[in-house]
Formats: sequence, C-alpha cells, structure tokens
Amino acid sequence: MGDPVTKYTARLQQQEQEIQNLSAEIKSLENTQNLSPSPHLEELREENARLKYRLNILEKSLQEESLTHSSKSMININQQLQQIFVKAIRASCPELDNPPLLITPSQQAKFGDYQCNSAMSMAQMLKAKGTKVNPREIAENIIQNLPDNEIIQKTEIAGPGFINIHLKKAFVSRLLSNLLINGVQPPPLASKKRVVVDFSSPNIAKEMHVGHLRSTIIGDSMCRLFEFLGYDVLRLNHVGDWGTQFGMLIAHLQDKFPDYLTVSPPISDLQAFYKESKKRFDGEEDFKKRAYQCVVKLQSKEPDFIKAWNLICDVSRKEFQKVYDCLDIHLIERGESYYQDMMMEVVKEFEEKGLVQLDEGRKIVFAPGQSVPLTVVKSDGGYTYDTSDLAAIRQRIFEEKADIIIYVTDSGQSSHFQLVFGAAQMIGWYDPNVTRVEHAGFGVVLGEDKKKFKTRSGDTVRLMDLLEEGLKRCMDKLKEKERDKVLTPEELTKAQRAVAFGCIKYADLSHNRINDYVFSFDKMLDDRGNTAAYLLYAFTRIRSIARLACLDETTLKKAAENTEVLLDHEKEWKLGKCILRFPEILQRILDDLLLHTLCDYLYELATTFTEFYDSCYCVEKDRQTGEIIKINMWRMLLCEATAAIMAKGFDILGINPVERM
Repeated sequence: MGDPVTKYTARLQQQEQEIQNLSAEIKSLENTQNLSPSPHLEELREENARLKYRLNILEKSLQEESLTHSSKSMININQQLQQIFVKAIRASCPELDNPPLLITPSQQAKFGDYQCNSAMSMAQMLKAKGTKVNPREIAENIIQNLPDNEIIQKTEIAGPGFINIHLKKAFVSRLLSNLLINGVQPPPLASKKRVVVDFSSPNIAKEMHVGHLRSTIIGDSMCRLFEFLGYDVLRLNHVGDWGTQFGMLIAHLQDKFPDYLTVSPPISDLQAFYKESKKRFDGEEDFKKRAYQCVVKLQSKEPDFIKAWNLICDVSRKEFQKVYDCLDIHLIERGESYYQDMMMEVVKEFEEKGLVQLDEGRKIVFAPGQSVPLTVVKSDGGYTYDTSDLAAIRQRIFEEKADIIIYVTDSGQSSHFQLVFGAAQMIGWYDPNVTRVEHAGFGVVLGEDKKKFKTRSGDTVRLMDLLEEGLKRCMDKLKEKERDKVLTPEELTKAQRAVAFGCIKYADLSHNRINDYVFSFDKMLDDRGNTAAYLLYAFTRIRSIARLACLDETTLKKAAENTEVLLDHEKEWKLGKCILRFPEILQRILDDLLLHTLCDYLYELATTFTEFYDSCYCVEKDRQTGEIIKINMWRMLLCEATAAIMAKGFDILGINPVERM
C-alpha cells in the first residue's frame, strides 16, 4: 500500500494536466479562423462539445476531491467561494486584466449567506476603458459562467448588481459533522513558514509596568494564532540587558555588597536598588566616573563584571517570571547583549557598501526617503539601539531563516522601525515581497480619567500589583454571586484565576490594538456585553447542557458520526454558518494582525448561540416532573460545535476557561 497523500497528489496533478490539455484543445477548436473550410467541421464541433463536457466533469471531480482530502481540516468557505467565482468573473469579462474579487458574508438573511460585490467595480473598470455596461448585466454574465460545485444552492441578483449567494444545507451540515468528528483543525497550510515574534521586552533592573502588559498579551496571542495554523514560531523576549546603566548598577553593587562574588547579594527590591544607583550617578562625580569604568570593563567581558551583570539580570528574570507565570506566557530570552558581537560586522557591511556617512564623529545611515538617520556608531565609538536592532533583524533573516518577523511594541516606536526596515531593505537583507517584516504597534493604556494609567501618587503601575488587584476583585465578584457556596475551594481558585487573568487579557485584545484603551476593572469584570466574564460564563453554560442531559463525551462522539446535523430552523442555520466562519476570521487576523476581530467574532457566536438556544429545544422535559422526555441530538451537536470553536478561540487569546464557575 502506497502513501495515500502521495497517491492523491499524483492523481490530482494528472487531472490538472488533463484539464490544461483539454482547455488548450477547446481554445484551438474555438479559434475557427485558423480552420479552413472542411467537411469534418461538424465532427470537430461535436468533439468540442464533448471536450467541454469532460472538462466540466473533471473540474467538478477535482473540487470534490479537494474538499474530501481536506475534510479533517476546517474549510474557509469564503476562499472556496472565491475559487469558484474567480473563474466566472474572468470568463464574464476576459478583457479585464485583474478584475476585483469581492466576496463577503451577508449582513442580513434576506440577502443570502454571502454576497459577491464585484460587478459594480468591474463596470467602473470597463467604463474607464471606454465601454459602458450595466453592472446587473455583468452580474448575470458572472452567474452564467459559474462552474458546477458542491457549495452553492442558488444565486440571485439584487440592487445595482450584488450577487446574493445561498449555500447548500447539505454542504454546511457536512462541514459541521467534520468539525465534530475531527475537532477544530486549522485550514490546510500551503507552506510551513518560520515566524519570529519579538514581544514583551522589559528592561533589566526595572519592574515590569502596565506599559509592558499590552506587548506581552498581544504578542503571546499572535504567537498562539501562528502556532495553531501550523507555522514554526520563535517567541523572542528582546530584553534591555546591556548599556551604560549597567555601569552604575555594578558600581553600586560593589559598594553595597562588596562580597558579591562569593555571597549572593540579597537584592529584594531591584527597583529601589536602581533608583539608589541613579541618584548617586546623577549627584556624585566620582561614582559617575567609576560607573563609566565599569561599563568599559563589562564590555571587555572581564569575568568579575560579567558575574555582577549576571547577578543583576537573574534578579530581574525572577521578577519577570512571576508575571509570565500568572499570564501563562512562554518566551525565549534574547536580549540586546546577544547581538553585541554581531554589531561590528553590521557596521562593516554598511561601510563596505558605501552607505555610511560621518556626522560630527558619528557614523550614520540614511534609509531611502527618510530625513532622520540611524546612528550606527556614536562619537565615542559605542554602539546604539539602532545598531542593536539592525544586528537583530540581520540575525533573524540569515540565521533564523525567518519568513515573517513581527515586532510588538508601542506605536511610539513606529518611526524607528521604519528606519530599521528601510535600511535592511536598502542593503539587500530582505525583499518585502518575499519576507514579511512588520511593526505591530499599539496605543497606550489609560486610566478611567482618560489620562496615562498611573497610581494615585503619579508612579507607573507595577504589573504584579495590577494582577494581584485583579485576583482580589474577581474573588469579591465570585463571592457576591455566592459561587463560594457552590464550588469547592479548588474550583473557586481556578475560576478566580481564569476570570481575573482572562478579563485582563480580553479587555486589551478586544480593543483595536492601534488605539489607546481605558483600563477599568469594573468594565472588564462585568458579565454583560463583550467581556471575558460574559463569554466565560456563556461557555460554562453551553458546556453544562450536555452534562445536564446526562450525555458523556463518548455518546456525543458517536452521535457526531451517526447523526446528521439538521439546519431547518432559521436559528440553527444562522448558528451553523456562524460556527463555520472561524477559519475566515483567522485568515483576516493573519493578514492585518488585529486580534479584536476574534473577540468580536466570539461575542457574535455567543449571542447567536443564545438566540438558537432560546428558540430551539435541545432537551425536552416533562413540565410537571422535570424528567427528560426527548433529546434532540442534532441540536446537542450544535452546542458541542459552538463550545469547541469558543474553546479554540479562548486558547488563541490565551484565556483558560473552566468547566464550572
């Protein structure tokens, strides 16, 4: 027995080749001006008709095999419709080079399930070429050229030329069954790309504050999305672990803990330690000179100074890890120090290509079209953040072989990254058409007064204090709902952590990352509206339906294999389609890296489920005794499919739901 995938691929390639050959033959036969009058012309025309028929059968077979082969994966219905419509659009207007392909889910049931809105744009393009055609006429031509398929039940033209698309219920039902049997599987991946995500990136010897919250949460969620879709993801923490500040920290360490080389210094509050050393650096000239000497010795990698540096870094790492453990974040630390030895090569490469200019002792590089330069060497001979970031992007492209590199930092660094990316392209390190390099910027966190989020004393809010406050408020909320009387202590703690950290993450991710957002515990813990609290409670309720009907996982799995998912009620149909939009949502986020789209979708799914559950009995009970009379299994399966998609959505957002709340 050969490998079925290989056999399938070979058969697919054979069919595609035959289709190409048949298409060429048809074109040849249609080009009648090349044919001299012949008694065999009628024979040729008959052969032409037969070839067209065979071509149609082959294309249909190819589509069916494609759907069957990827049946374990979830199918992006929008993409499938695009593949069908692109052929019809090209056939309807062959004179247009790149006709627009616009297919979107319909906003109202009366307009079908999806809409193709290409006809109006095509009419505009034809008008620009000097041909005036009614968009409705173009829409009619598109419909006439639609190939046979297993997806579309019917089409109709509405308004100025919209094409309303109605899906086949059998097709949607089959996709739901595949989801229930195989679980939430990602759509097929064309190629497994290497993705580097640079996020979190706090500074050594400083506390993580609320400003690091967004980078950490957004970056982690992006990684989870790429990982689910099958990419090879490298999660990098580009910590600030090098620079002149370490001179003053080491000098202060030598004074305060002279035996640091043999006895580990008990630094419990690194923030206070940093402030003490900074105060001395600003006010004591002798200390300042010694701090600079320490920097030189550290950069020369003298063992005692490397040990002091490591001690300071280790204290910080332990503090950072407390935050990462709370939020379930996993990263590989690669700070600025990692790239130190690469910087000389970076500068040398720019110099050899004649891209370096001298400016008052500095070595600078201008990226194309930019008026502000990158400083690659300071006037004192030292390197800068610019040099470090150039070394980092070079290492990620050439050593990590990254196909996609994403930097998750605040939007204030946008212009800096544009300079770095521009310089990297100018020197030929990457082509933006081949390698995707992107700065995923985000706005600042505001307090409820709409000003930058700070403590009452005006200090930056420590991240651990914020997380602990979230835990406290969440427990108060659970006790207010008297959940402590229903749940075991262990279940209560699980619910507390799930809701507290889930709400903090969701409050961030549910806002467009580009905008600033107001941090409010009251809003994020509210169990009404588009909040994690609402969604987590909704998820728990959905999960409890099967439990209350006394259906275990094995029974539901068996039912998924043997029960057709009926979609006759309008609310069943609406929910079924909503569930299957999940791959479309993920594709959109993959394109624009805006995670609030997933939050909006999960909220829509939860509210659509509520409509379904209010209108369609899943379990019918005797009104007198409460005894179960009938279980409508196909509806129970819709409950399970909803919960499965919500669980995967939560996983991508980094939220851990619990069975009981």
